[in-house]
Amino acid sequence: MGKTIADISMSLDGFVAAAHRTPEELLGRGGEKLHEWAFGQDERNREFLSESGATLGALIAGRRTYDDSVRFWGADGPTGAARRPVFVVTHEAPADSPAEGVYTFVTDGIESAREKARNAAGDHDVAVMGGAALIQQFLTAGLVDEIGIHLVPVLFGRGLRLFDNLGELNVALEPVDAADTPTAVHLRYRIRR
Repeated sequence: MGKTIADISMSLDGFVAAAHRTPEELLGRGGEKLHEWAFGQDERNREFLSESGATLGALIAGRRTYDDSVRFWGADGPTGAARRPVFVVTHEAPADSPAEGVYTFVTDGIESAREKARNAAGDHDVAVMGGAALIQQFLTAGLVDEIGIHLVPVLFGRGLRLFDNLGELNVALEPVDAADTPTAVHLRYRIRR
């Protein structure tokens, strides 16, 4: 069975979204800078995405991430033509979603979403892609094997922090990998049990 990896882009000062989020600027003012590494022409970033995609079997997203992104993803989801299944954690499934889409709406909690995603992924990895609140829930419940951070050289000052709301969580991490590119440093840490 593959690993469950909390995977997200983050500013150098710890934000996964900038301040002043609106329907036009879903990640806040200037927040799209967090994803420029994934859409640019840097060969090292492309290699990183290719290698990560080869081990990915399924994804887990929160409802807000789904609602904000489905218009860009369409029926194929965030992995495009690879069509990896996406399990959306929500209190209530939406009235409609893209026909022939890769989405499954999970209304009975994060443990259920993880189990469904792991079953769908088989021997491949499951990525918990966010948002921040969902990753925080997975971390505090002990359902994450590794943390992948795409650290982007930008300071937002304010916004949505990834590592807030973790309570008394005290987790030792072991570095697994680091890849430095001009637009992001890709970090991977294993959670020590």
